[in-house]
Amino acid sequence: MPRDLPVGNGEMLVAFDDLYRVRDLYWPHVGMPNHTCGHLQRFGVWVDGQFAWIEGPGWTRELDYAVDSLVTEVTLRNDRLGLAMRCRDAVDYWSPVYFRSVTVTDLAGRPRDVRLFFHQDLSIGESAIGDTVNYDPQTNGLVHYKDATYFLFNGCGPRGYGVDTWSTGQKRIRDAEGTWRDAEDGLLSQNAIAQGSVDSTVGFSLSLNPSGTAEVDYWICAGGSYEEVRELDGKIRSKSPRRMVLRTEAYWRLWANKEGFDFSPLPKAVRNLFMRSQLIVRTQIDKGGAIIAANDYDITRYAGDTYSYMWPRDGALVSYALTMAGQSELSRAFFRFAAKVVQKHGYFLHKYNPTGTLASSWHPWIVNGKPAHPIQQDETALVLWALRRHFCTFRDVEFVRDLYTPLVIEPANWLLLHRDQHGLPAPSWDLWEERHGVHLFTVAATIGALKAAAEFAHEVGALDRAADFEQGSIVMREAMIRYMWDPERCLFARMATADGSGSYALDFTLDASACGLFAFGALDATDPRVTAHMQALRKRLWVNTQIGGLARYERDPYHQVERHDLGTVPGNPWVISTLWYAQWVIETAHTIEELAEAVSLMQWACDRAQRSGVLAEQYDPYSGAHISVSPLTWSHAAFMTTALKYLQRHTRLTGVNHGVSARA
Repeated sequence: MPRDLPVGNGEMLVAFDDLYRVRDLYWPHVGMPNHTCGHLQRFGVWVDGQFAWIEGPGWTRELDYAVDSLVTEVTLRNDRLGLAMRCRDAVDYWSPVYFRSVTVTDLAGRPRDVRLFFHQDLSIGESAIGDTVNYDPQTNGLVHYKDATYFLFNGCGPRGYGVDTWSTGQKRIRDAEGTWRDAEDGLLSQNAIAQGSVDSTVGFSLSLNPSGTAEVDYWICAGGSYEEVRELDGKIRSKSPRRMVLRTEAYWRLWANKEGFDFSPLPKAVRNLFMRSQLIVRTQIDKGGAIIAANDYDITRYAGDTYSYMWPRDGALVSYALTMAGQSELSRAFFRFAAKVVQKHGYFLHKYNPTGTLASSWHPWIVNGKPAHPIQQDETALVLWALRRHFCTFRDVEFVRDLYTPLVIEPANWLLLHRDQHGLPAPSWDLWEERHGVHLFTVAATIGALKAAAEFAHEVGALDRAADFEQGSIVMREAMIRYMWDPERCLFARMATADGSGSYALDFTLDASACGLFAFGALDATDPRVTAHMQALRKRLWVNTQIGGLARYERDPYHQVERHDLGTVPGNPWVISTLWYAQWVIETAHTIEELAEAVSLMQWACDRAQRSGVLAEQYDPYSGAHISVSPLTWSHAAFMTTALKYLQRHTRLTGVNHGVSARA
């Protein structure tokens, strides 16, 4: 299920599914660990002898956010029960506290006896073994703990601070389903403590006058000790939970609007999705600088692993979007993180945990019986390229000074060393992490990185280095054209494999990643060869159903839906593929009219988004349903980049300043 409505602050991340059930709870890092392991955290209501969990039949749901903020606006209505609930969720912008404020309204026109129930199913540290939950008489809440991880569940209602009732017990042990079953008669057992594989439920009672309303606030405090969570609980009581939600709403609205971009040339839907994308991207960035690819635990059912890692490729491209958006502190934090994890020889390995440790990988250290770097060379190149884009925008010399050696000189020297006899990159894994060889995207990214390194070196007076890096980029560009361009096909090969005779066997599968040719400056977007290739991409990768969009590449098997009519559906449509093509349209437009296709492609992305604004990695080509992880940070960053590039181009064509840096 898509993870609608992520809310977070860089330390705590809470994500819901599309039925408004909390499914993921991360702390103290974004992406690590997930203390729910994707299990349901239920929310239900008992009224006048009837009970319903909010995922059940009879509910209508509207899942949205407050305008330009990271506070949710959720409306739940059940005509059978004669109740409506307005819920606002937030993670405090400053502290590891999650809030849900609920306003309950009677729709039946008579007095009502209502009880709200919140269910907690934790597996602390991603394991249910050895957990404890106990009722805490000091706070009148429930505490789940293990080792140095504590969660306090508490709230307030008409009766004051503290839960009105509670239940603790075991789940998924023998025939124990969990304490959520205890709530369905409207009463909880008030068992004081449970250990092992445990869960809990808390309840709040309220009375409604005919057509009246009542309020309940619920919160989760996270900390490394009981004292920490109790102190947070005390701060909530002193400040009031609703005031803390209001200050969080105001903070994120200020954060999202700080640059004041003029979106008037674009449809309102594009402007709104840009603002939402900024905020969703922010929820996926750890306080230590790691930009996490996606936090959607459901993918574990498919792959036995998550996307909750920092890929240097994703991180670099997301940091570029943040740079364009003026979010300099986030891009700086990413580059500081990158400098800590880069290998001493100047390259990055596959992916990293948000703590900076090496993450799981499927890249082997031996290929065809020979030792090989388990890397994607584009990841190293893109971090260097993105750092240059950051510096060109912010000119923060003091910041870049400390990164010059680990993220410019050493990676650029390694890129020069990691070449074959023709000047192309030595074989590595492609950006899709599927094939080993010399890849067009990698070549283009490396050319861009060497050019970036040359510019850095020239500016600091290292003219010999600058000449070496510039010459390396020139030789690689010439080799790319000589060995990977076929004038008869009017196409570039997506991959070259050394054939043992000093030349290459070429793979001409159409792949949207060819957009790297112009994106990183390997060739100009208007180069006839680029134009020919891009036109072929549009013709052969477009999904010819009512959903539309551009596939990642021909016959893409990842989560493949269509296996027979590949002429109509070459692969599932991807957001990044579609928006890469839109960026080429923008780069080559000479009139406002020529920009129209890019607007339609951005609108395509708006149409694919959930009501909340969440974008997935890819979509079902027939139904438009979200496939794979959702939200994908890269998808949102691609939308941000495309919208801002449109405004840049519009400025060049009209002279009207829209507030986007021309240097980005």
